[in-house]
Amino acid sequence: MPSFTEENYLKAIYHLSDAGIKSVLTNELAEAMNTKAASATDMVKKLASKKFILYKKYYGASLTAKGKAEALTVIRKHRLWETFLVQKLGFAWDEVHEVAEQLEHIQSKRLIEKIDEFLDYPKTDPHGDPIPDSKGRLQPQHAIVCNQLKEGQQAVITAVKDSDSALLKLLDKIGARPGKKIKIIGREPYDESTEALLDGHKVFLSKEVCKNILVSGGG
Repeated sequence: MPSFTEENYLKAIYHLSDAGIKSVLTNELAEAMNTKAASATDMVKKLASKKFILYKKYYGASLTAKGKAEALTVIRKHRLWETFLVQKLGFAWDEVHEVAEQLEHIQSKRLIEKIDEFLDYPKTDPHGDPIPDSKGRLQPQHAIVCNQLKEGQQAVITAVKDSDSALLKLLDKIGARPGKKIKIIGREPYDESTEALLDGHKVFLSKEVCKNILVSGGG
């Protein structure tokens, strides 16, 4: 069983590797974990010795099947806790990430299965991210970032990429939540800001905000 810190590293490698598609360099990992490259390298070697990852100097780290299963277990717990905190305890979606970061390391498998059952087996968390099932399976998301939509296209917001509290508060303020319809009115060439209709009311979105909104069904 991986330690608290090892779980955090496995989760970071999973996210940085685009769900296990590519290898992750130790410098990338160190930046994501807010630590020194030497510390990240030491941890990578430790994870490799436990067969959680494959590591080759200069080529980076990639998750083994064992490591990917552990990463998805942590992600499952995190997203279920976020859902529980929002749906049952009245937390705002911009304040659950840090709490879930602590709760995701609880090891009771029965507790997590009971929470999943209590929530009626949710498929996504409050930010629209898919929740892995008890076998680590993820429903595929066919989504693009909002700034890929062209003028006149309409789509549905499916998820938010960044868990930054300031971004989530802004999106909450303008009503840009998963499930809401968005239609592109126009885009400013100078700074790529976007004018859009969001559930019928006009909003202006910066390029940075747009690239953190995932949408599907553009047409």
